Amino acid sequence: MGTSKFAERYDRNFNTLSRGEQKTLGVSKVAVIGLGGLGGSVCEMMARIGVGHLTLIDGDIFEASNLNRQLLSQEHLIGIPKAKAAKKRVNAVNSEVIVKHLVEYIDESNMFERIKDADVVMDCLDSIDTRFKLQDAAKKASIPIVSGAIAGVTGQVTSIFPGDKGYGLIYGEKSRKQSKGVETRTGNMAYCALFVAALQSSECVKILLDRGDILRNKLLIAELWTNTFEVVDLV
Repeated sequence: MGTSKFAERYDRNFNTLSRGEQKTLGVSKVAVIGLGGLGGSVCEMMARIGVGHLTLIDGDIFEASNLNRQLLSQEHLIGIPKAKAAKKRVNAVNSEVIVKHLVEYIDESNMFERIKDADVVMDCLDSIDTRFKLQDAAKKASIPIVSGAIAGVTGQVTSIFPGDKGYGLIYGEKSRKQSKGVETRTGNMAYCALFVAALQSSECVKILLDRGDILRNKLLIAELWTNTFEVVDLV
């Protein structure tokens, strides 16, 4: 922090953050799993706020249907891997961030290895089944998860620490057999994706800095048509 030609980069983070907290973010490691509507916006915010190490994982490529909501998606990038575009965007925003990008889908065979060095894992997935598997891997690695999900103009965010029941309290154990979430039927609006990604980013920073109220064993639900916001206790 403060050694590059952009020494003033984080001036607007102060005094919301202390300089010590900014340094903590600078040495923190965050893995973002899924780089679509949520993950693309999350990695942008992580880069701008100064999280120093990002692992960006997604095996998908951009399609035209992504243009309505995915921050990283551009017309000339149709057919390009999302992870590749994410790395390029982060490097353009903040060249001081160390980025590892992986063009691959995450499953039981690689999940633990990909996240084991992270301080926080950002769940930006669209598969309930994969979320449960991620929770198992994160528990094994003793890493907290910040999870976000959207459907239409409704979104939810929670933070899951190792040992928490987590997704079982939200989806029920039977949901392990489900693949895609409800968003495949309802669609997704850009502003809902950005809103939920912002909430996820806030949770991540709070966990990294051990500061503020964290949504552990709680589920924040927002419905934007009616401006309804609720935090539900899960236990």
